Amino acid sequence: RRVVRKDCGTLQGMSPDAPLFILHQSPRKISIYEVHTMNEQITIIDGENRYITDCTEILQKSELGNAYFSDEQKAKAMLQYALEKKELYIALNEQGECVGFIYCMQNGVFGSYPYLHIISVKEDCRGNGIGSLLMSYFEEKYPSDKYFLTVDDFNINAKKLYERLGYQCVGQLPDFYKKGIDCYLMMKRL
Repeated sequence: RRVVRKDCGTLQGMSPDAPLFILHQSPRKISIYEVHTMNEQITIIDGENRYITDCTEILQKSELGNAYFSDEQKAKAMLQYALEKKELYIALNEQGECVGFIYCMQNGVFGSYPYLHIISVKEDCRGNGIGSLLMSYFEEKYPSDKYFLTVDDFNINAKKLYERLGYQCVGQLPDFYKKGIDCYLMMKRL
């Protein structure tokens, strides 16, 4: 393995006592080790078909899933599409269990900037830094001076996470994906 950054320190916008991250890169995957809090290795890999069912379950047990993906076949089809486009990345714990995923596009905004379409973490793993690890992976995977995502008005914890990581609201999209739900367009500048 080749070390990309030996000591990444804390993620931008996080408190000094937040987790310390060390990244290692191999040809197939990037492993992110969260040193302080979980004492567990989390490995992020390119999406694989064998994890689609796990990702579907994780998504459906989230606020986002409750709003948009209550239909299991619709959720699986969307994740299968992301897999085919090579835009799905899976977080695995030391036992090889799927604990979260991201669906992101390198040129998803205006054909020029990385866009995080979906991030979801397994319900019993939330609050352990996996969402932050996935966000860090997104930014490492697609180097850019700007990053974008949308977050729904009901998803308050996700919005707080994104703000803590340096994202700012740059617009509001009323009834964007679903009538009665507003989305906030968020951007991070480096």
